[in-house]
Amino acid sequence: MPSEARARIGERRSYDGALCTVRYVGEVAGTTGSWLGVEWDDPSRGKHDGQHNGVRYFSCRSKSATAASFVRPTRPTDVPQTFLAALQLKYATDPTAGQNPPRQIVFSGKVAEEVGFEKVRHKQAQLDELQFVILDGAQIAYASPPPGGAVDGAKGGQQSIGQVCPKVKELDLSRNLFERFGPVVDICSELRLLRSLRANGNRFQHVLEDERLASAGDAFNGVTEFALEDTLLDWNEICHIAAKFPSLATLHAGSNQLPSLTPVAPAPFTSTLVSLHLEYNDFSSLADLAPLSAIPSLRNLLLKGNRISHITPPSSASATSPPNFPPSLHYLDISYNQIASWSFVDALPHSFPGLTSLRFTHNPIYDDPDLDDDGAPTSLAAPTTTTTQRKGVAKTDEAYMLVVARMPALRTLNFSAVTPADRADAEMFYLSRIARQLAAVPEAAEPAVLARHRRWAELCAAYGEPPVVRRGRVDPNFLEARLITVEFHYPGGGAQQKSVVVQVPKSFDIYAVKGLAGRLFGLPPLGLRLVWETGEWDPVGGFDEADGESEVEEEDLEAEWERRGEAGEPVGEAMEGKTKAGRWVKREVELKDGPRQLGYCVDGLEARIRVERR
Repeated sequence: MPSEARARIGERRSYDGALCTVRYVGEVAGTTGSWLGVEWDDPSRGKHDGQHNGVRYFSCRSKSATAASFVRPTRPTDVPQTFLAALQLKYATDPTAGQNPPRQIVFSGKVAEEVGFEKVRHKQAQLDELQFVILDGAQIAYASPPPGGAVDGAKGGQQSIGQVCPKVKELDLSRNLFERFGPVVDICSELRLLRSLRANGNRFQHVLEDERLASAGDAFNGVTEFALEDTLLDWNEICHIAAKFPSLATLHAGSNQLPSLTPVAPAPFTSTLVSLHLEYNDFSSLADLAPLSAIPSLRNLLLKGNRISHITPPSSASATSPPNFPPSLHYLDISYNQIASWSFVDALPHSFPGLTSLRFTHNPIYDDPDLDDDGAPTSLAAPTTTTTQRKGVAKTDEAYMLVVARMPALRTLNFSAVTPADRADAEMFYLSRIARQLAAVPEAAEPAVLARHRRWAELCAAYGEPPVVRRGRVDPNFLEARLITVEFHYPGGGAQQKSVVVQVPKSFDIYAVKGLAGRLFGLPPLGLRLVWETGEWDPVGGFDEADGESEVEEEDLEAEWERRGEAGEPVGEAMEGKTKAGRWVKREVELKDGPRQLGYCVDGLEARIRVERR
């Protein structure tokens, strides 16, 4: 139980398992006695950000408004541990020892008997055989007991770390009480077989001045995967640590509040790094990541959950050049961002010349592909077509088609391989949407429309230029503007099969339209079904059930995707059999019974309606 005299700024503490860093020691106005101002690792535990009743006592590294609290110096703390003490407590101690009566395992109100647990515990207790060690949240502060320190280290005995657990290959030291990176160096320097290290959620301080880190030597020579997520270190500090990993292939640096990256200094990892994870940071444009162009070995870049909306910042678009990433970069995950413009998608091949695989889901433009560069719902649909009326293809399938068509080098999208049939369907779909947009504007406006679709000429050469049919404008005050020319056709077979063209007021509800159709064909109106044939073809994404394939969620494929990408395997071929098979269907809309007016159910002033018996 540390006393007030021992409390110091920067000290790491744990209160009932909740980690924090001391940021202030002293009095608080309006209260008696001394307080400790602490910044919680979990920002939801706090009450403020270091400012209390209008007075700023300290600042936090977290940007959260509730990361800080005041606690009394006399509040009991958890005792910090050494690495070996934590290791033996978790892996070589019987959790039921000392329990009287023994703890029972209960499922749904029934007591279960432990079978095989003793064998597992015995195997875990063989510390010299451990290969995977997870000491997340174990209150570790030291590699070995400090001289005269109040630390639980007796259980570690006199053996060294290398003697106790020499076969460790993967080590998780996340969310502990380290104040500096030096103890991590001391621990890893004895684990000669170590290949993966996780130090997430720690709050390392004075990284650039850490003498033990500077003299790390070969402590991390064999480590190929390193995680420093949620440490609130800046990019310069992260790179300073990563420079001590000469064989580093995968770096995790997510949730560090990074708004941009500084230039990468020459270091061993800049020639070995294959995958970089920067999820859930604060990037707002791809230009914020331009320094990564200095890493020629980079193949996979994961930017999920940032705030990216532009290639370059809008405020400095003229002064900032678009970033140009190395051709080695093949996979980009930019899902769960704020991209609301198709021009962003069009610019991706310029910034990522080697891009063949993309994850793009859960962006505004993907969820609603009708958004244009200004966020207005007009882009690829005629103005008379509303979102609710376009039922021939799901929004996500439509977005999938448009991304594939706009990026000709793409081999895989959202973990689904793009087959030649998928690409052909997508590009024809894209052409039809451009034609619809051209039909909705005057001929003089065509150049402005085509300027937003750079593949128009290329796709027309491949598939032929689609017809652009413009309907003349009708004065809304004329009777013609209030009538719809409807071709009713009844495919009843034989002599009954015929078509009739009549003009129907827009204000007619569906009941009235059914009555009209019944009189035209001599049929009972209530026994009819009316189907509006839109005349359009839409692709439908799905899986070939005849071949026994089943849907595979993109989250389930992410781990396999990253594994194959890091190993240099062709991801597109790996995902064969999990593709979005494309096909074309005529889009039809049934006109349901109800008081809704015909003018709100069909597009334009012409319609073809099929009459069927129920």
